[in-house]
Amino acid sequence: MVVGDISTGTEVLVIGAGPGGYVAAIRAAQKGLDTTLVEKDAYGGACLNRGCIPSKALIAASGLAHEAGNAESMGIHADPAVDLSRMMEWKRGVVDRLTGGVEKLCKANGVNLIEGTARFVDDHTVRVAHGGDGQGSESIEFEHAIVATGSRPIEIPGFEFAEDHVWSSEAALAAESVPDRLVVVGGGYIGMELATVYAKLGAEVTVVEMLDDILDPYEDDVKRVVRDRAEDLGIEFRFGEGASGWSEAGDGGHLVHTETEDGTESGYPADRVLVAVGREPVTGGLDLENAGVETTERGFIETDDRTRSTVEHVHAVGDVSGEPMLAHAASKEGVVAAETIAGEPAALDQQAIPAAVFTDPEIGTVGMTEADAEDAGFDVAVGEMPFRASGRAMTTGHTDGFVRIVADADEGFVLGAQIVGPEASELIAEVGLAIELGATLEDVAATVHTHPTLSEAVMEAAENARGQAIHTLNR
Repeated sequence: MVVGDISTGTEVLVIGAGPGGYVAAIRAAQKGLDTTLVEKDAYGGACLNRGCIPSKALIAASGLAHEAGNAESMGIHADPAVDLSRMMEWKRGVVDRLTGGVEKLCKANGVNLIEGTARFVDDHTVRVAHGGDGQGSESIEFEHAIVATGSRPIEIPGFEFAEDHVWSSEAALAAESVPDRLVVVGGGYIGMELATVYAKLGAEVTVVEMLDDILDPYEDDVKRVVRDRAEDLGIEFRFGEGASGWSEAGDGGHLVHTETEDGTESGYPADRVLVAVGREPVTGGLDLENAGVETTERGFIETDDRTRSTVEHVHAVGDVSGEPMLAHAASKEGVVAAETIAGEPAALDQQAIPAAVFTDPEIGTVGMTEADAEDAGFDVAVGEMPFRASGRAMTTGHTDGFVRIVADADEGFVLGAQIVGPEASELIAEVGLAIELGATLEDVAATVHTHPTLSEAVMEAAENARGQAIHTLNR
């Protein structure tokens, strides 16, 4: 028996419970607004369930196994045995605790939770189809809506994810075994992070990239540190080649075919192929046109600095609204959307949004590069501190990379930083705060940093930009 259609109303309707959506819902409820959150799959979205969290769990676990098996220089001799099924079970436990926590936080803040798939009927109504036989549907009238449906991996012709041997990033994070040979199509941050994981777990990894280097658009010297380390791990790179298809191989595996711009063809053996060429917005099926919401040719919802779409009372946050497609940016956008709806003067400031790549070593960036600052008309001061001169880095055995700070030479205001090295994703927060507060090089340099720590490298980079570094030669 099908339950009849019912109708309800809410002040704020949020579609999608990822890091943008659930944060928006909680903040809206905290502002005293009647808030309803619709999620069709799992709380936490792709980030918690199929992206950020599971990937970082596997990065940590594979890194631990690799460290233990390669620490002879420290007098440690070990040959770790990796139980991938147990590793995946542990990863799922981490994910389950976090997603369960999101649901509890939403309920504790008074958010109305509805499971189902939402489609716009008009600019003030959605219809939600509930999953499962006999669950029916309901119509929800809203005053304001926040679309936070996220993104999904892009498929490329000839490599449909339905094929058993073709992995999306989501499939790679749920694998039951480590392939002997893995071909990764795409040298961006997702491809490089997972290439590193599987190389450390024992796979022979080949990265195929159409461009002439990995990790576009990071600076060359930053990319070089990561690329050199990847090659040390045995990862092979094939630049300037696009994946064109695959065929069965005689050994029971597959052959990935590539082609260069001039027509040169090559083939690489693989037991699994990971396609990591980017992500696309999940807007199909929302019937946005019924609400009058316009999208770009690629399906993204265009928004202003207050997250409003072309229909002022319909907002969009997170990946569905385009770059930067970062979970923490989505959360900030969710806060801005909720506070805007609540009548507060909230707006986005994109200048101090950090980005991180969890390769080996990590990359952390925020604000302007030297080239960005020069293009903006600044007289630039740049300071660097290599991790090979950091006492703490030496004690961990991770000395590749550097901290670079970019500042206005006239006033000393910190404009940006690029960090490649151990814990770069953590270290970049200090510089982000400096930019947010309008701090100067002198402010960073004068802040006493604990010794011995990696964060001292940030202080030394600031001193280097002032020509006063102690533990590295001044530029």
